[in-house]
Amino acid sequence: MPATKPFDPHGLSVIQLLGVYASILDELRARGAIRSSNNPLSDYAERLFCRAFGWTLNTNSTTGYDAADQRGTRFEIKARRLTRHNGSRQLSAIRNLEARHFDHLAAVLMNEDFSILLAAIIPHEVVVARASFVKHTNSSKFMLVDQVWQCDGVRDVTAAMRDAVAAAG
Repeated sequence: MPATKPFDPHGLSVIQLLGVYASILDELRARGAIRSSNNPLSDYAERLFCRAFGWTLNTNSTTGYDAADQRGTRFEIKARRLTRHNGSRQLSAIRNLEARHFDHLAAVLMNEDFSILLAAIIPHEVVVARASFVKHTNSSKFMLVDQVWQCDGVRDVTAAMRDAVAAAG
């Protein structure tokens, strides 16, 4: 087997690196090494929202919300990457929804290559009204379907998130 040059990621942008990662996930899945196509999705979404809106990201030990703005408004950040293997728009579990740890849910749907499909900032009241409790996981599930963008108080922030991706390089 001929020698190959080692992969050098240094000259690639963040979005190019994520695209390579998506290809690697596909190959690992085809080889049966993994079952899922998610991650580092959450960390990336948190950083994009904070970049787009100037929020401060919390430490990992903060309960119930991921970031806050300068006025103290609290945001829980969730992301879902849609793939050819799984097009579900169900966000990860929301714990203790009734405790109102966050004021808004900042949610983003990403395409398979990690590009932004849709993004919204959703008031807590809308999340409560549309979420359903799952006894098995002791959490609430929320589906980020197109109808969410029609709810009162929901802000479409797709363009701002796409700008944040462009600014990330």
